Amino acid sequence: MEDQVKLAVLEQKIEDLKPIVLRIDAAIEKLSEVNTTVSRMLAVHEERISKQEESDNILFAKIDKLRDKMDGDHDIVLQRIRGLEKRVWMAVGGMAVITIGLRIAAVVPRFLTETPQTSTIERVIPSDAWTSLM
Repeated sequence: MEDQVKLAVLEQKIEDLKPIVLRIDAAIEKLSEVNTTVSRMLAVHEERISKQEESDNILFAKIDKLRDKMDGDHDIVLQRIRGLEKRVWMAVGGMAVITIGLRIAAVVPRFLTETPQTSTIERVIPSDAWTSLM
């Protein structure tokens, strides 16, 4: 009899554990569904991240090309500015030379064309020679 009581107690405990086991099975199924959903979400996010990295690489490449082009354009503009600056300084120097040349040209003729002093040779006749001529 004692065995039957033990058996009955064990059967009762098994019956009491059945709802708990069913709940654990339901929880395991829900966790499996959540795991599947999270796996899909991670796959989608990884895909988005990889696409974003590709677009970032494309944008960085375009930025690098644009930077190189801008550097080239900047160098060209600097060369043109230097050329213009050189021409301006040449024009200023030319104007200075012309101005100094005109000043010198105005002064030199004065030295070269000084008003000549007329010199005349006079014949001096002594006063006794005058009297003899007359």
